[in-house]
Amino acid sequence: MAAFDKINSGLPSMDEILDYIRLGDNVVWQVSDLDEFRFFVMPYVKQAVLDGRNLNYIRFAQHPPILPVMDGVKVHRFEPDVGFEQFTVAIHNLITEQGYDAFYVFDSLSELQSVWYTDLMMGNFFRVTCPYLFSLDTVAFFPLMRGKHSFDAVARIRDTTQLLLDVYSEGKNLYLHPLKVWNRYSTTMFLPHAYEPGTGNFHPLTEGVETSRYYNLLQKISRFTQDQSYDSHDRFMSRAKMDYLNGTFTEETEHMIIESTMTHDQKMQRLLKQYFEPGDYFALRDRMIGSGSIGGKACGMLLARKIVEKTMPECEINMEQHDSFYIGSDVFYTYIVSNGCWMTRIRQRTEEGYLEAAGELRSALLNGGFPNNIRDQFRNMLEYFGQNPIIVRSSSLLEDGFGNAFAGKYESVFCPNRGDIEERMRSFEQAVKTVYASTMDPSALEYRRRRGLANSDEQMAILVQRVSGSYYGNYYLPCVAGVGYSYSAYKWMPDMDPAAGMLRIVMGLGTKAVDRTEHDYPRLVNLDRPEVTMLTKIADKHRFSQHRIDVIDMSRNEFCEVKLEELLPVLPNWYKNTVLEHDFEAEERLREGGRYREVYFVSCQRLLANRRFTSMMKEVLHCLQNAYENPVDIEYTVNLAQGEDFVVNLLQCRPLFVGEEGGMIVLPELEEKDVFFDIVNSSMGKSVDRMIDVIVQVEPKAYYEFEHVKKPIVADAIGAVNRHYNNSGKNLLLTVPGRIGTSSPELGVPVRFVDICGFCAICEVSDTRAGYMPELSYGSHMFQDLVEADICYGAVFGDHRTRRYERDYFCGQENLFPRICPEYAELSDILRVYEVSDIRLWVDGVKNHVICGRSR
Repeated sequence: MAAFDKINSGLPSMDEILDYIRLGDNVVWQVSDLDEFRFFVMPYVKQAVLDGRNLNYIRFAQHPPILPVMDGVKVHRFEPDVGFEQFTVAIHNLITEQGYDAFYVFDSLSELQSVWYTDLMMGNFFRVTCPYLFSLDTVAFFPLMRGKHSFDAVARIRDTTQLLLDVYSEGKNLYLHPLKVWNRYSTTMFLPHAYEPGTGNFHPLTEGVETSRYYNLLQKISRFTQDQSYDSHDRFMSRAKMDYLNGTFTEETEHMIIESTMTHDQKMQRLLKQYFEPGDYFALRDRMIGSGSIGGKACGMLLARKIVEKTMPECEINMEQHDSFYIGSDVFYTYIVSNGCWMTRIRQRTEEGYLEAAGELRSALLNGGFPNNIRDQFRNMLEYFGQNPIIVRSSSLLEDGFGNAFAGKYESVFCPNRGDIEERMRSFEQAVKTVYASTMDPSALEYRRRRGLANSDEQMAILVQRVSGSYYGNYYLPCVAGVGYSYSAYKWMPDMDPAAGMLRIVMGLGTKAVDRTEHDYPRLVNLDRPEVTMLTKIADKHRFSQHRIDVIDMSRNEFCEVKLEELLPVLPNWYKNTVLEHDFEAEERLREGGRYREVYFVSCQRLLANRRFTSMMKEVLHCLQNAYENPVDIEYTVNLAQGEDFVVNLLQCRPLFVGEEGGMIVLPELEEKDVFFDIVNSSMGKSVDRMIDVIVQVEPKAYYEFEHVKKPIVADAIGAVNRHYNNSGKNLLLTVPGRIGTSSPELGVPVRFVDICGFCAICEVSDTRAGYMPELSYGSHMFQDLVEADICYGAVFGDHRTRRYERDYFCGQENLFPRICPEYAELSDILRVYEVSDIRLWVDGVKNHVICGRSR
């Protein structure tokens, strides 16, 4: 049939008032109860069955069925509690299957408010579903309960639908009032109409007495409706707060607050109920922008603080209070819907579009605009922070949960927050868009797919935090920052206790504690002996230290790194004495050459000698592990004062996946000719014993001599090999020179997790010919990826830790790389791929001993 063809509704008098319902129309009925809706929907259904229409009843609510079981009506059941996206996509797919000219009856839209807790998401569902129905020339009836929703939510529905009809009833009186009828008009169409039971007709209210009685009815009904100036979730929180003040706060209310605002994870919910008090929930809501969940990262941060506050009250003087705001997860979908990106989002959720459409959606997310009401809340928040630097951090629904760290998958953006309010608004909004767009990063998508989360509801909430730090000249930075682990899988000395916990600590902002960057090494601290380092020579301590410091340069209004030497003139002596050490050997050599200059390097040695600090960090990690009943990792900053005073800001906490304990593996006694490599005290991960089917090697010298600007192509080629063997069931082992996943190609191969996710083992290799040096960077985002993916991770060093390594062990075999990746022909001397049948990998995680060689 043709679009806009007239449709019989089963009520001829109503057809006359509306000039007929047309193909493409969505009809929303605002009613006080569902019987009012049934009065109009039953004639429509009977007429549709009589006319042989493809009639579908979309059932998702807990209320009694709107339609009885009837021949000619197909009933489709959906569950909104799976989350907005899954629910909406499932209905979209059904509508696609039913095709053109289908007819629909939906359960009450208001039920979605009960499941998703907000008017905003109910409105978003309608705003994406209604236009799709319209595009397929369907007719759909939707009931909406009067007085249950904010004026804003109803306005969004009015703007989207083709017909919005008010229905009122009292006793035998029934009234129909068209509020919107798209693309048609008559002189009486938008007047209230009264129903005549005797004739079955409607007549417009044109006489004064009848009109007065109608509006008296409206005023009587409105006295019993809720305040519609606020979203339903705000009204719920207001009632909950009044209940709390009146001493009637219930477990059910607390559960609803946690479900709607914090997390669906049952383990996290149990912890929240144990450590949170009602006032904590209301304080959180006061700092929220929009509605929905605050996401995993924000939830973990707040929970960790409450655990420490209640378990270690003596540490309060050394704990910095957080200063955070939360952009609710509903704002993410509202942004997508408002910017017309939903159909691209739908396409990206398909198997064929999962990666293909991601780039298009990423671009759209980077270039959209926010609704005015959200922008007003952004402005209020920025005015609160004034010109203090802030950081915009991802906090998705799945992030930082049990078993899913999403470490480094999504963006965080520093905002120096200088300039007038309009400039700060532009910078902040672009930061939020950048975080939203990072949901479409290939590594994030591949991470989700490999963990079975590709179809999970992954909304992005955002945590906005004031950056903890101090001003030193034009630079703003915390004294030190880093990450901490309640359990360390890295033992650089055989008798170290992994259960004592570990810190990874840097000077300045903490980005260098989690990212592998050029020239810089964080200080690794095992908390049973915090002052001990694996390095003994001053020259090595200097070389393998941090040479560049991440700061916010307030004069240039940007996040950047500066050389330590550039920062020294603005640092007070007490700061330098606490965090830096003199390289006396270098200073002596300068004096011998007639030059006198102090030479410093970052070690944090004096801070680590402060037992109050290291003992507190160890206790914090242990109390969090005990509460979580699982190892944890944290992010923190430390600000210092003259003397030994300090405050720690706990920025993040999440369950740490350390792998299942594999126990002790019996390592074989191989003949030298059968050993590919044999390493001790230079691996991380659990014990394993597995066959290796494919060896992939990056030849260090050839990679070193390859053009610098082209080196990232090698990472792309590794990704191509990874995809070639995807789903093959083969075990792949990769050896690479230097650091895996570095951002500096001259230090190693800059692969992303998506490039190496199919490998079962990865080994970094040193090579004196090219100067490559591995770095077993426990705590980096890349390492966390490898651990979560159960990928064995080790290093071949050029010292006593490597008992044997035969770089050219497989050179007599055919290099399959040219056949697998002919498009990368120029890399044939750099990349080698060998398929093998008798190579085995043995990893003794207890003794930290790994052997790879021929199994006979």
